[in-house]
Amino acid sequence: MKEFTRKAIWIMQQIPEGKVMTYGSVARYAGSPRGARQISWILSSMTEKYHIPWQRIINSKGEIAIQDEQGKWMQKTMLEEEGVVVIGFRIDLDVFLWDTTQVAYDINNNVQ
Repeated sequence: MKEFTRKAIWIMQQIPEGKVMTYGSVARYAGSPRGARQISWILSSMTEKYHIPWQRIINSKGEIAIQDEQGKWMQKTMLEEEGVVVIGFRIDLDVFLWDTTQVAYDINNNVQ
């Protein structure tokens, strides 16, 4: 597994209930600022194996990005069950974006 993938999985596993991250912010902390599409690929192919809380990843506008209606509603429901307020399909990033100040430090010390 590539270092970027390993770091991205670790970061996503750390997101606490009731918080979200964007595809781009996960990519940036994992070492590839332009790797948001790679995060999408990781989620679609590795979520089950690595128990990634996929519902906590949204786009940079604070919106649920899943195009499939059933998936979109499922993500919305799962986030609401965690206490995230979802209006339409948008989340207020000022309120629910995970404070990742600890991530930059932890990523280099905990990911093997």
